Amino acid sequence: MTPSASILISGVSGWLSGARAAENANGPADAIARQNMLQLIHLRWIAVAGQVVTILAVHFSLGFKLPLVEMMLVLAALVALNLFSLLRLKRAEPLGPYDLFTALALDALALTIQLYFSGGATNPFTTLYLLHVILGAVLLEAWATWAIVALISFCFVGLIAFNRPIVASGLSDQAFFELFIMGMLIGVVLDALLLVTFVGRINANLRGHDARLAELRQRAAEETHIIRMGLLASGAAHELGTPLATLDVILGDWRRMPLFNANPELAQELEDMRGEVRRCKSIVTGVLQSAGEARSGEVRASTLRGFMDEVIGEWRTTRNDPNLIYETDLLDATPIVAESTLKQGVHNVLDNALEAAATTVRFRASVRGGWVLIEVEDDGPGFAASALEDFGKPYNSTKGRVGGGLGLFLVVNVLRKLGGSAQASNPPEGGARVVMQLPLSALEITRNG
Repeated sequence: MTPSASILISGVSGWLSGARAAENANGPADAIARQNMLQLIHLRWIAVAGQVVTILAVHFSLGFKLPLVEMMLVLAALVALNLFSLLRLKRAEPLGPYDLFTALALDALALTIQLYFSGGATNPFTTLYLLHVILGAVLLEAWATWAIVALISFCFVGLIAFNRPIVASGLSDQAFFELFIMGMLIGVVLDALLLVTFVGRINANLRGHDARLAELRQRAAEETHIIRMGLLASGAAHELGTPLATLDVILGDWRRMPLFNANPELAQELEDMRGEVRRCKSIVTGVLQSAGEARSGEVRASTLRGFMDEVIGEWRTTRNDPNLIYETDLLDATPIVAESTLKQGVHNVLDNALEAAATTVRFRASVRGGWVLIEVEDDGPGFAASALEDFGKPYNSTKGRVGGGLGLFLVVNVLRKLGGSAQASNPPEGGARVVMQLPLSALEITRNG
């Protein structure tokens, strides 16, 4: 089989099964409705296949004379209904409140027509009506469920009054009764199997919907928390700007005083103080840039290798050159936007490694398959089990500090905003490892023309 033929068959198979028919959902509620419609479509395929086998077996093997042409036309109509339903799912228009009701009602009418041609109310497969009632109770609103009950009741009463009796040649009354009991048994077992299967799937869809909503609520709460932290940080940065500028001016005046010029030790301490003030001003500027409040230079271009070198260089300078092993196979040729929040996130991870009583911290940066991979390892005691379980949640810290545990929380959210993720683990050889990954396209500068 050629690859193109294989792709065509796979596409037709996926289309007929409805595996990709729910991709155009408009929100979580519409996604659930589409998944439930898919369950009805799958159930209808099973019904068509089962009826074909049953009708042919009863007609040719058991001696019952059935109107094959009429009954096969009903099955053809069910197939056409399924194909129409799949086309409906492929449209972007959301499913309305009447779509599932209409689908169940048409299935009930099709079953009624088949029963009409095969004995009416005396057909043992009338138990399949219960399947429609229970599915209606699970899938539909109250009014629609009662409408299905009314429809099925009307259809059953109609089958009592009108039907085409089936003729069995060569069967005694006892043999006919035994076949009737066997048909009832098959109908009840079939009801039970289908209900367990499809109601279970529908409940799984609902549980998945609830889990998704819970995840979205959690993410919204985390983002609200981050916004509040950002506002507090931005406000603090504004408030700190004036006293830091005042300190810088005062220290500059002191540097020209004879007392400090005459004492080299005091002069050196004064320069150290000025250096720390400049560092604080740089941090404040970085906070304002991250909040989008810098007056100039909000977007700064760099290269991926240059950005990583800058991240490590700044961290080494401000942490008294710790024992950090820096490994990378990055090239300078990839132009990117120097994302200050990503830099701060990497600094947070490195700070955590340094504070974990580690003697050596290893940093690796690489690009694999369009993803930027950043690995930070240390030879400390590793993460506690509770820290691994709640990795990335706010205030998940074992350091005992008030407000601790926000560093990794911010890292996870920064990466998530960039389309990436972070995972933590304890390697078998000891220590701790944090792997950060994000798509290169989130940073890369695309050149037009």
